[in-house]
Amino acid sequence: MSVIRINAITVPDGNGEELERRFAARAGEVDNMPGFEGFQLLRPVSGEKRWFVVTRWESAEAFENWVRSDAFQRGHARTGEQPAGTHAELLAFDIVLESQPGAAKTSDPVRAET
Repeated sequence: MSVIRINAITVPDGNGEELERRFAARAGEVDNMPGFEGFQLLRPVSGEKRWFVVTRWESAEAFENWVRSDAFQRGHARTGEQPAGTHAELLAFDIVLESQPGAAKTSDPVRAET
């Protein structure tokens, strides 16, 4: 199954719109990377100052290839602007169970192979 990598960015009050603008203007080179499956920028609703940049990859190796790529360096190059966030933390998850609308329903619990 896919892997999820989340960059949790702490954004000071008043900088959220700037962060959104920068991501909207991003180079977008990640969209063409082998193994890339999707991107989301999540804005906090309340009680949270971190914004989440969620990317989905076919494997951890595909994500690591992105981070080591020239495209990553271009997309994350400083342009002389002040950072919109004050701290970033990378969170890594493997998808172990997933459901989608219209998927067949079952009453059997998921069982590990023995």
